Amino acid sequence: QVQLVESGGGLVQAGGSLILSCAASGRMFSINFMDWYRQAPGKQRELVASITSNGVTNYADSVKGRFTISRDNAKNTMYLQMNSLKPEDTGVYYCHVFQGITGYNYWGQGTQVTVSS
Repeated sequence: QVQLVESGGGLVQAGGSLILSCAASGRMFSINFMDWYRQAPGKQRELVASITSNGVTNYADSVKGRFTISRDNAKNTMYLQMNSLKPEDTGVYYCHVFQGITGYNYWGQGTQVTVSS
């Protein structure tokens, strides 16, 4: 089993920055993708950023140039650096892992990010 715990969320003013962390534990082998999703109230959960095992990244158009996804394999931790935050970035952010060898998807409990105007 893989367990994911997010941290770093909070309240920040527009234009500010936050760093989200996702600490993973368990059998972290054959991880094809690690991703950040977010869900605003009344909206569908959407993909924010992803990173593959070999470091290839992908971002939603709405966050390109502002967010940076990274991973520290030695610490089994993934990060999301969020700069120039906007009120529309508000939502619950979830860490996600896809383990290709099992086909399993693992999710964290989510961390709230609120950006005030």
